[in-house]
Amino acid sequence: MPKTRSPFLPLLLIATTCIANAGAGDVLLPQEPAQEAQPASFPGEWQLLHASIGLSAMHMQLLPGDFVLMFDRTDTGPSNISLAAMAPCAATADGADCTAHSVLLDLRSNVLHPYPLATNPWCSSGALLPNGTLLQTGGFSNGDRVARLFSPATGWVELPSFLAARRWYATDMILPDGRVIVLGGRRQFNFEFFPHDDAAPALTFFPFLDETTELDAEDNLYPFLHLLPDGTVFVFANDRAIVFDPYNRAPLRRLPAVPGGVPRNYPSSGSSVLLPLRPDSPAHAEVLVCGGAPRGAYHLALRNATFVPADRTCARIAPTDRDPAWAIEEMPLARVMGDMVLLPTGDVLIVNGAAAGTAGWELGREPVTRPVLYRPDAQLGVRFEALAASAIPRMYHSSATLDTYGRVLVGGSNPHVGYVFANATYPTELSLEAFLPPYMDARLDGARPRVLAAPGEVGYGEATAVRFEVPAPSGAAAAGEVRVAAVAPAFATHSFGMNQRVVELAVGRVAQLDVGVYEAEVAAPPTPGVAPPGYYMWFVVLAGVPSSAAWVRMRPLGPAT
Repeated sequence: MPKTRSPFLPLLLIATTCIANAGAGDVLLPQEPAQEAQPASFPGEWQLLHASIGLSAMHMQLLPGDFVLMFDRTDTGPSNISLAAMAPCAATADGADCTAHSVLLDLRSNVLHPYPLATNPWCSSGALLPNGTLLQTGGFSNGDRVARLFSPATGWVELPSFLAARRWYATDMILPDGRVIVLGGRRQFNFEFFPHDDAAPALTFFPFLDETTELDAEDNLYPFLHLLPDGTVFVFANDRAIVFDPYNRAPLRRLPAVPGGVPRNYPSSGSSVLLPLRPDSPAHAEVLVCGGAPRGAYHLALRNATFVPADRTCARIAPTDRDPAWAIEEMPLARVMGDMVLLPTGDVLIVNGAAAGTAGWELGREPVTRPVLYRPDAQLGVRFEALAASAIPRMYHSSATLDTYGRVLVGGSNPHVGYVFANATYPTELSLEAFLPPYMDARLDGARPRVLAAPGEVGYGEATAVRFEVPAPSGAAAAGEVRVAAVAPAFATHSFGMNQRVVELAVGRVAQLDVGVYEAEVAAPPTPGVAPPGYYMWFVVLAGVPSSAAWVRMRPLGPAT
């Protein structure tokens, strides 16, 4: 694959290109985009991958190489999956625990591998480092100051007392220079970095979290962090947001509060995503925040067993605009504790959660089993579509993430102090499902592209190419629109996918190399503010139908990490 800048870079400013009926090697010029091929009648499909993975998937992270790491607390007692024969058992007050509290799923074989976990990561946070290792921070009790590193080859490597403060319900976000900011947590109105900055104080006070906390309810835990294209950070807590400069450790501007005053952060847990970044406007960014619970809902559920209906609004803002303002939209279903997952098409799937109550043990009611699709580029009023329902309620401590096949993996749900499987309204859930969005309709398989070759690593602004084939290159598929989307995998827990990101790449010439085989020239993301260094899934999307992904690493600007 070419990795040097070339004369076709100006052409790459074209965001999409259509495949024409050209001969091998022909230069294909932009044409009118085709209509998306997917039938509107397919509402998605649920598949059961495992009736039990042995634990409840409170936390979930997709890793390069097509692995998914899932883990739970370590203080709930034994899980339902044993450690490998040679793995050490953990000493507990009740004796030895020889079960696993973390498992690794190999997506290619659907085989689970148990891993020992020494300290408690309950309600912790994480980010994928530029080298593909998971950084995982904090938790509870003996884990609240621990930083952990995980890769399939090494398992868990613990860094005891690494954190300068207890991190429980904090948020991690990777920065353009490859460092990770760790912000917030219960009664922690501050942030720190991984690795440490030896030339600066270990902790920086962050008054915005102090301002947004509420007595007893808090409503600002697991703050929503999104990296903006200029390298600044959008932080949402409770019902409002600011933008700040992480390098100078200073707030830059305060955004207006969301109309209505509904808290959106834990325990009134809504969810949030940074909408896809486009190559024709790389400095523009929009944030979407959906769901939550009315103010006071947590106390009513906790003290009075009164479960207030969840919020059904979404709020959307462009924090990069000169005068940003929130636009309010209404979902077809009210939802608290929902997960928002970015899809390679640029759409957003909203899944899991409840229609009443809040996050917390035994505090949610009325499971919302139907996911909702949000199309951000559709006209206002027709952006939402309710999809096929799951048979399994996913309440508190559920998780969801995109995988390399374009599916959404859904697991977890344990609204109890321990594992409870009987005599409970919502028993502890150990199963793992995959939701197939509408673009995975089997009728589209003939139009589904398959990536044949992609670069293993690229630098910022470099020109490269992606080669793909289409099983049935005639008809609408052969005349369809080609896009390439780079998707950063999320660390998913407590209704927020930390670091998930979709960057649409600029596509230039698309040449036909053989019958049904094409090569698209693409430009890598222009800056680490647009796409921080590390691993991305590159999907080819043809007329709205995505391929499976190829893993591509964005090379850091500095020394390789």
